[in-house]
Amino acid sequence: MIVIEEGLPTPLGAHFDGRGVNFALFSQNATRVDLCLFEPGARHESRTIRLPCRTDDVFHGYLHGLLPGQQYAYRVFGPWDPAAGHRFNPAKLVLDPYAREIAGRIRWHDALYSHRRGGAREDQIDRRDSAPFLPRGVVTRPETPDAVALPAPRPLHETVIYEAHVKALTRTHPALSEAERGTYLGLAHPAIIEHLLKLGVTALELLPIQAFADDRFLVDKGLVNFWGYQPYNYFAPEPRYLGEGGASGLRFAIRELASAGIETLIDVVYNHTAEGDHLGPTLAFRGIDNASYYKLDPENPRRNIDCTGCGNTLNVAHPRVMRMVLDSLRHWVTAYGVAGFRFDLATSLGRTPADFSPQAAFFQAVQQDPVLSRVKLIAEPWDIGGGGYQLGGYPYGWSEWNDQFRDNLRGFWRGDSGTLAKLTQGLSGSREIFLPSGRSPLASINFVASHDGYTLADVVAYAEKHNEANGEENRDGHGHNLSANYGVEGPTDDPRILALRARQKRNMLACVFFAQGVPMLLMGDERSRSQSGNNNAYCQDNAVSWMDWEADPDPTLSEFVGNLAALRRACRSLRRRHFLLGSRVGETDLKDVHWLSPDGTEMDEAAWGDGERRAFGMQMSNDIEGSERVLILMNAAPEPCPFALPPDLGGPWRPVFDTTLATGAVPDGTRPPVRAGGTVDLPERAVLVLKSPPILD
Repeated sequence: MIVIEEGLPTPLGAHFDGRGVNFALFSQNATRVDLCLFEPGARHESRTIRLPCRTDDVFHGYLHGLLPGQQYAYRVFGPWDPAAGHRFNPAKLVLDPYAREIAGRIRWHDALYSHRRGGAREDQIDRRDSAPFLPRGVVTRPETPDAVALPAPRPLHETVIYEAHVKALTRTHPALSEAERGTYLGLAHPAIIEHLLKLGVTALELLPIQAFADDRFLVDKGLVNFWGYQPYNYFAPEPRYLGEGGASGLRFAIRELASAGIETLIDVVYNHTAEGDHLGPTLAFRGIDNASYYKLDPENPRRNIDCTGCGNTLNVAHPRVMRMVLDSLRHWVTAYGVAGFRFDLATSLGRTPADFSPQAAFFQAVQQDPVLSRVKLIAEPWDIGGGGYQLGGYPYGWSEWNDQFRDNLRGFWRGDSGTLAKLTQGLSGSREIFLPSGRSPLASINFVASHDGYTLADVVAYAEKHNEANGEENRDGHGHNLSANYGVEGPTDDPRILALRARQKRNMLACVFFAQGVPMLLMGDERSRSQSGNNNAYCQDNAVSWMDWEADPDPTLSEFVGNLAALRRACRSLRRRHFLLGSRVGETDLKDVHWLSPDGTEMDEAAWGDGERRAFGMQMSNDIEGSERVLILMNAAPEPCPFALPPDLGGPWRPVFDTTLATGAVPDGTRPPVRAGGTVDLPERAVLVLKSPPILD
């Protein structure tokens, strides 16, 4: 027999204690909350129970005899007053924001909307029952710490990130069983882990795995939200990847990756939810307390403030919403073993209330949190609101996606004027961007391609985007791609063009791995994965997005990437924890960095101001004594460039890496060392790396 008692207002969510379940739901403006219990597969609740108590705006109750596996949701009562920001409608089932697991998926129907959709009046209430169309929360067993401790966090200067998608990475791998493909458990397969290890990857960054919705307009077109940037719950793993392993499969995968030395990071979306603007559906937050969970226009509370381009902005400034976000982040760390987060449109989290501030309450809360202050925190440092672009504006402890590094890198190798100086700033850690906030080069996440945009193979194969498959007549996606096709748009059999594309891919990857900061590789770039020119493949759950594990148009590129990572590991000067300042090393006449012209002289003001310059050298020593020095020579011109080494540069300099080679690494003994005062024949469109013994005082 199930008996209802008062229960406790904390913790929020549904928690089983061995004898029953405590339910607790926050709503500042509700007047009543009903708990709805469901049998598996049922369209409507089998029992409705009014939560008996309200404590500090938390409705709560305890049910004796209820067991894990029980499906549940809520109906929340309160004013229907859109003009004041209130959209309570008990006809609409709402999902618990703290649900740890979810059963079912959204089935789009007009009953999911609290207002009469398409009616003459926006604010006319819709009293149809939405229960048959909404997923339900699932009561889970208590989360107990795993007996096997995860390894200590890997330092950022030793980190190499691989951005990937659960399904896209595992869907077609021949070594995986059909049951493992496209699932969390597939991430743990030895073949996947072996591939990552060969690349030198130390952190797997997964596109969103918090439960998310397929937008209705996509479903109507036969498409899906493949990337997952439409969350409707922040605690439950996305059900479509559960497979036979369930949520335990995700825990197992993270543990297996960790045991191999690979941390798991997840992309999180706390800037908006899948409920869209004021005309969007009621799935959870809108029906629980619209005025608390969302930022509303103070002059017209009927409408949302939209800093995200997705219709709404989560109101993290509200203490209870802030708590939900922090509780969610801690949950992923403590319950699953996640080692860090990449925050989508992170600027929205730092608005206080409208303008961005690095002293925003959210950043302070994370910094003092005993769990979250120890994990990796990466910001996508922009949103679409006023003053939204905040690259370099984040506080200590945060790293940021450096899109300026990406753009300057692409522009330099494409041959754009005036890009050499900008590229060298990125190669040296983007000091101008990150030093003012007191951070190090490790604040810069360096990449040439990410999920959002072209793949690397498409950067060198397409001059224009080709997004027709998205069903928006190629209007979607960014038009500023800094790409080139080198004579043919898309695929070609021309060996000259293919060779040039292969060289340019290697040049850009070399810059990512040799730059100060943290390198990030997009899934499949090591196998020349193409999206056929689609730079916004967010809705393509098919071969456009999946990793092709059979065909490999550039079969030596994976080994090339592995060799890049190995060289980075071997050279401490490529993994500095402090900025290059041009200061002298010890008692020598050498600096921590020398910028060289091809004639062997140090670059002066005139050289830096030459917008057509295409070749330069970068000689670095390390901030740790006794390490080898590195000399990187780059030539983006379409003709070779003889490069003279200054007589006072020391040496001898041994060639160790060359992007004109298929796998990059120069075999020992195949090329003689070059002494200071000698000349290096630097090929066209190439990167050459030489090493020298450490400086001795």
